[in-house]
Amino acid sequence: TVGYGEVEPLSDGGKIFTVFLIITSFGTFAYAVSSITRFVMDGEFNQLYKNKKLSAAIDKLSDHVIICGYGRNGRQAAHVLKKHDRRFVVVESSIGVTDSINHKFSELVLNGDSTKDETLIKAGILRAKALITTLPVDADNLFIVLTAKNLNPNLIIISRASDDNSDTKLKIAGATNVIMPDRVGGAHMASLVMKPDVMEFIDFITAEGGDNINLEEIKFDAISEELKHKTLKDLEIRNKSGANIIGYKTDLGEYIVNPSADTKIIPQSKIFVLGTPDQIRKLKEILAQ
Repeated sequence: TVGYGEVEPLSDGGKIFTVFLIITSFGTFAYAVSSITRFVMDGEFNQLYKNKKLSAAIDKLSDHVIICGYGRNGRQAAHVLKKHDRRFVVVESSIGVTDSINHKFSELVLNGDSTKDETLIKAGILRAKALITTLPVDADNLFIVLTAKNLNPNLIIISRASDDNSDTKLKIAGATNVIMPDRVGGAHMASLVMKPDVMEFIDFITAEGGDNINLEEIKFDAISEELKHKTLKDLEIRNKSGANIIGYKTDLGEYIVNPSADTKIIPQSKIFVLGTPDQIRKLKEILAQ
């Protein structure tokens, strides 16, 4: 078994030592083989490979969205982002939930605690454009908002809130927008009673339209220097691209629906454009020239 032979006759003490040496060496070898086998058979090797693949995939991302929590709200957010072909990373603490995720970007699913800095950094928060936190406990969402804003001050943060008093605290902590599902759901249902077709149309163009139609915002910084401070009439958006300007946000944060042609594009302002993906793409190219 061990291929051992004596070079010269051993004393009784030498023989006893050799016996223990052979038993110890063979036992060590057997333990090493069993450990390696268990490492491979139990999926630890596969999990290590998946983790390295996940880290490599996330390292290549930029301007992506991080979704903290994959419950009902997180799943719906992922569904809409997937429909609009936006890359996102899901962070979920439950292994059972992460193992069941099977979507277009299923390789970008991170199992971990969203409230920890290292987990958010691993999800690429330093390069992310936005973060959506949908955890059921408001305190956890508040902690994530504080952590995320500290790591990336320019991050757009959308947070869920359950209690009526939590929305103010989340905004103070740094959340860009706070969504209360119960309140929004009730208001939406009431609007469907009063204006069903209008609400269905709004839902279609904002989220459910997918590849068919886009409602985009064009920021002042995205416009070329030659077109800045010009009027909407000078841009000739409808004639050049086929898209339609349906709204305007002033530098003071005021919204104007169906702005007049004499409205000027000034710093900190935005225009809201409705059109097909091709029209929106053509419009962006025109405005950037």
